[in-house]
Amino acid sequence: MNQTYDVLIIGAGLSGVGTACHLARECPTKKVGILERRERIGGTWDLFQYPGIRSDTDMISFCFKFRLWDRLKVMADGKSLWQYINDTAKEYGIDKKVQFGLKTTSMDWSSSEQLWTVTATHEATGEVKTYKAKFLVGATGYYNYDQGYLPDFPGMDSYKGQRIHPQFWPKDLDYTGKRVVVIGSGATAVTVVPSMADKAAHVTMLQRSPSYVFSLPDFDAVSNVLMKFLPKSWVFGMARKRNILVQRCMYLASKRWPEKARAFLLSSVKKQLGPNADMTHFTPRYMPWDERLCAVPDGDLFKAIREGKASVVTDHIETFNETGLKLKSGKQLDADIIITATGLQVQVLGGAQLSVDKQARPLSTGMTYKGTLMQDIPNMAWIIGYTNASWTLKADIAATYICRLLKDMDAKGMAVAVPRAPAGEMEDDTILGSLGSGYVQRGKSQLPRQGRNLPWRVLHHYGKDTKMLLEDPVNDGFLEYTPPRIQATATAALAA
Repeated sequence: MNQTYDVLIIGAGLSGVGTACHLARECPTKKVGILERRERIGGTWDLFQYPGIRSDTDMISFCFKFRLWDRLKVMADGKSLWQYINDTAKEYGIDKKVQFGLKTTSMDWSSSEQLWTVTATHEATGEVKTYKAKFLVGATGYYNYDQGYLPDFPGMDSYKGQRIHPQFWPKDLDYTGKRVVVIGSGATAVTVVPSMADKAAHVTMLQRSPSYVFSLPDFDAVSNVLMKFLPKSWVFGMARKRNILVQRCMYLASKRWPEKARAFLLSSVKKQLGPNADMTHFTPRYMPWDERLCAVPDGDLFKAIREGKASVVTDHIETFNETGLKLKSGKQLDADIIITATGLQVQVLGGAQLSVDKQARPLSTGMTYKGTLMQDIPNMAWIIGYTNASWTLKADIAATYICRLLKDMDAKGMAVAVPRAPAGEMEDDTILGSLGSGYVQRGKSQLPRQGRNLPWRVLHHYGKDTKMLLEDPVNDGFLEYTPPRIQATATAALAA
């Protein structure tokens, strides 16, 4: 079998499948391959199996632009999201392009061959395979699939109950009538707590500090009414534009008027919990969007707290002990099950080693070009979604830009494109900017750097990114094009 591809994608999750679909639509003559470590398509949505797993933004903006979500449920559960990705892959024939069970270990660009050599290990058999590609796309996200983040809590080994990290949820876990403590206050914690509350004896969310939590309606009532008068495709197309605009306005308003945004979010929580609520558990020390906000469908977390099925404790852990946790306040939290929803570990390119002509090129040593290509690295893109909006909004337009680039290179008879930045452009901040989330701060050393100006600065702004990636010239002068080596050699000989 010919193992040389025009485009080789690493990862068959949301980003990888989406990119492959764009290529099938825009560059149908390109030979595209996908290497996937897991045994199924889906990535994150195949890995995570904890109770209540769902999208953390509305699905109409989280879906692919070319295949709209057409249901009235606003936040999709993990199984439905996995099915959506798989159905999309089958519709575009992407499922036939994936090779499964392959852990990519290295990627090396050869300037003499003008090709990538990608090495992968078939984990079930240990067989090492190599692939060649003219263009490489990293679509592995930015966290470690093998290991979640777990602080080194004192006394963990002394605990006699069951300790679980949500990234590795055991199948058929029976928590009926059990006392459960969930450590954490992020998106995973606020999902797990209400989902377990009905069966568990009680669920306690233990947090060091609060996060902003807001309720999002889980049924699109507006679209439901409009479908009585308008075609379904029109309705969901309008819903997508509406939701993207609302998300962007909320983010910009939070940044421009942080105190007002804070007051609005906190008053919304108080309305959900009632006038006697202890708001210290829901009043963060930071301003909105200094870290991601946590959305809960139909206020399910607040409902569980109101009904006494769940509670929130804000404190620090002094130590684990045989029956649970001793807190620094002196309080003891006994638990049959402790869920450590303590976050993710950042990892780029699935941990594979990246090199150019056998010289290591960690992504952290350079910047991104238009938030998509990699500085000084030939023919390579890395799909990274938004942190302040739906991930797929950025993944979609980045994939479209890759298609534009490939067509531009073909039209000009070019084989290689390398982003070259002017001297002094790079800053120390990463592409995730000022986001203060724990995983971002822990992963700074692995992430690409930020630039001072466009196209090296990552804006996290859908409108401006859309213009830059889809409307502005493909090559704004910072892309260095090189023709095929045979053509270049022939031209040089004629000139001589």
